[in-house]
Amino acid sequence: MNNLLITGVPGVGKTTFMIRLSEVLGEPRPVGFITREIREAGSRLGFEIVGCDGSRRLLSHVEIRSRYHVGKYGVDVAGFEEYLASLDLERAGTSPVIIDEIGKMECYSPLFRDLMLRLLGCDRLFIATIAKKGTPFIESVKKRQDVILFEITRENRDIMLKSVLTMIHSVLD
Repeated sequence: MNNLLITGVPGVGKTTFMIRLSEVLGEPRPVGFITREIREAGSRLGFEIVGCDGSRRLLSHVEIRSRYHVGKYGVDVAGFEEYLASLDLERAGTSPVIIDEIGKMECYSPLFRDLMLRLLGCDRLFIATIAKKGTPFIESVKKRQDVILFEITRENRDIMLKSVLTMIHSVLD
């Protein structure tokens, strides 16, 4: 199976896990994005998308006025969809796809949900973090027969990196 999903409670280190994973994958270099917190003076103000190519786009912020919210953060769905289109993930050859994360903010976008289903359905290596609890879409993705779901905890996250890398190498060989 070439679809690997990483889940865990918020704050357990899923994003850090994906950053470490993308650094050790080698060639071909992965495509996709990481979702990073925006912090100021110790307070979280929102989230930005950072592409494997170094590109950046604001995803959500306390100052964004939007009909889409997760907690105190307004979500810029239109901007996110524009960013997704610029990545052109489906035409990235054989590069592994890394997505951090399939979460509530991202799933407000119908374009994102459709893209995730197409990427899950192709034969490229697809690695994504996914919310531990979520919308019906998130739950349906986790229950797919063509995915392997790994749960990260504070206790197993270093060992889990080795397990996931072993799985990836078996898929790529």
